[in-house]
Amino acid sequence: MNVTKAVITAAGRNQRALPLQMLIDRDGTEKSVLNILVEEALSAGVDEIAVVVAPGDAQPYAEVVGDHVGRLHFITQLEPLGYGHAIYRARDFVGDAAFLHLVGDHLYVSGDTQTCAQQLVAMAEMEACSVSAVQATRESLLPYYGAVGGKRVPGRKDLYEIDTVIEKPTPTEAELRLLVPGLRAGHYLCFFGMHVLTPAVMEILGERIKNRESTNNGLRKSKIVTLSDALAVLAAREKYLALEEPALRYDVGVKYGLLTAQLALALSGHDREEVLSRLVELLATREWRRGV
Repeated sequence: MNVTKAVITAAGRNQRALPLQMLIDRDGTEKSVLNILVEEALSAGVDEIAVVVAPGDAQPYAEVVGDHVGRLHFITQLEPLGYGHAIYRARDFVGDAAFLHLVGDHLYVSGDTQTCAQQLVAMAEMEACSVSAVQATRESLLPYYGAVGGKRVPGRKDLYEIDTVIEKPTPTEAELRLLVPGLRAGHYLCFFGMHVLTPAVMEILGERIKNRESTNNGLRKSKIVTLSDALAVLAAREKYLALEEPALRYDVGVKYGLLTAQLALALSGHDREEVLSRLVELLATREWRRGV
């Protein structure tokens, strides 16, 4: 397996403006969220990147990726038919090759010399199968993520063979079907927002989309298909692993998400000392004003 293509999904209704937001990256330069994601993918040896967008968004996105625009292919999702459908729109782009997938509303901060994408792609190429990045996540956050169950690969503390995938499970579902030996009580392996996927995923997505089409008064009506739907089928068809990431993910679409992501980038970057000094000054001023 040789991963040379990536797909970034950015067509969600509540997601469209997020890739355009500007942040200061760890190297101290101002970049868009999309540009940071593109550089994450390129760090793993990817040559070409498809960005799945809503109608009319290609041009503004192209304007915020700087010199990387020549590597990008914009694919339009004409109707908001869900996450799985958005990925399936890139089927012709990826062809019969495995591909790296990132979501457009998450940023990733690795404390390692390798980026999150580098680690994930290296594992997928070594194991020659689909690999999803996961992170042990507390039970209260289950409504926000897809989650997996399975067993540890012998000899590895961070690699799991997946047998179950559930999209946003309830705590009861998770306790019954997603317990993984060795995790802390009340924690489950939830998706990190980054995957390396084999062509089988596109095949399964196509099947799911076709099967969920129904005839209604002579009109064809499509229902939402999630990526988790396809990954649940994938786990039953072929080898499918989860790599537990020691890095951190930041959802920039939640309340204060951009602020949190910016702080995380700053505190792991070149300007760490300066940012810490400003934070201490800010907190000290706040406490002083309280005491006045």
